[in-house]
Amino acid sequence: MANKEMQVVKGLDLQRYMGRWYEIASFPSRNQPKEGVNTRATYTLRSDGTVHVLNETWSSGKRGYIEGTAYKANPNTDEAKFKVKFYVPPFLPIIPIVGDYWVLFIDDDYQYALIGQPSRKYLWILSRKTHLDDEIYNELLQKAKDEGYDVSQLRKTPQSDPPPEEEGPQDTKGIWWLKSLFGK
Repeated sequence: MANKEMQVVKGLDLQRYMGRWYEIASFPSRNQPKEGVNTRATYTLRSDGTVHVLNETWSSGKRGYIEGTAYKANPNTDEAKFKVKFYVPPFLPIIPIVGDYWVLFIDDDYQYALIGQPSRKYLWILSRKTHLDDEIYNELLQKAKDEGYDVSQLRKTPQSDPPPEEEGPQDTKGIWWLKSLFGK
């Protein structure tokens, strides 16, 4: 099953997709701190049709973040397949890193989503709220399984309610990013 082409959302309303999304669960990634909490993404549509991406996480009480740009992988289709480009390290952004961001499922009200990419090495469950009902979470797990993902790798992301304020003590040196290189 892992070799079949994944089904992605068609006709995604990009304007409705914009805003804040909380990470409910994800596959562990060396690009995020292992002890990261309150992880979230904020998307803002730009006038040129690209999307400003702000990914934030809190680790050891400090806010770490990275900013990037998302754009349609193929502007000639209605498939929700995007490329996301970040420049690293965050404290001296000079190296471009590009990844796939495929919207595999989104509910009709644009309140929760399943995000993946073709290698199936990354998976995210996102929600507009800091918590997701178990029934919906389990539905998204099943959708991921149906697309060939090994959902046993998913790790729930601790979220506080209410979520942290916009600003807070920041990891201005990009230490979380450096630690992630060594799997910490």
